[in-house]
Amino acid sequence: MRAGERRDSDVRHDDQRPPAAVLFDGLGPDYEKAFAHAPAHLSALEWLIERLPPAARTLDVGSGTGRPTAATLVGAGHSVLGVDVSPVMVELAARQVPEAEFRCDDIRELALDADSFDGVCVFFSLLQMTRAEQSALMRRLTQALKPGGHLVLATVPADVEDVEVVFMGRRVLATSFAEDDLTDMLGSAGLTVLSRHDTTFTPAHPDAGPEPHLFVHCRRDGTPGH
Repeated sequence: MRAGERRDSDVRHDDQRPPAAVLFDGLGPDYEKAFAHAPAHLSALEWLIERLPPAARTLDVGSGTGRPTAATLVGAGHSVLGVDVSPVMVELAARQVPEAEFRCDDIRELALDADSFDGVCVFFSLLQMTRAEQSALMRRLTQALKPGGHLVLATVPADVEDVEVVFMGRRVLATSFAEDDLTDMLGSAGLTVLSRHDTTFTPAHPDAGPEPHLFVHCRRDGTPGH
């Protein structure tokens, strides 16, 4: 729940920062403590690393504190560009994973060169975007992948739009897709879904409860620029 979050009902109306920045600036390292050791997250990273070429160029969308995603990719010998809308998260990530590059930006607005990444990670980074924004972003991320490149995505699968939920003690509005609809959206974006994995995870936080998580493993087919 990082890149491009739209609203947070706890945020004051006169705060001009993006709502996701407000939320994750407040959470800071607590987010890492709650999620860094999720087994399915680590397994998805292993899946991606097994398919990356040596010294691959990778993109981490909603990079948070840099751990575990960027740190794991760097540790496997790959370069990482991490993008997050929260300046506090970017500062933490730059300090914790100095070998990676991190930018404080909204991924919806960041220019991405076509056919430029071997791998892309999108871990829980779509949930505060509209469905139209999620679909448009996935098309852009697919074009940023090299043909044959791989993308791993994690989300909370649910047929909901602008539903208020409590996330680590904070009220936020979430939008998502049911599992089959998400798969269709990824296919429309130009990705081939190779496998998917459903699990339930309880973040290590006193205000957190069990969450359904869906991990999807994808490949971009086609030729450069198409």
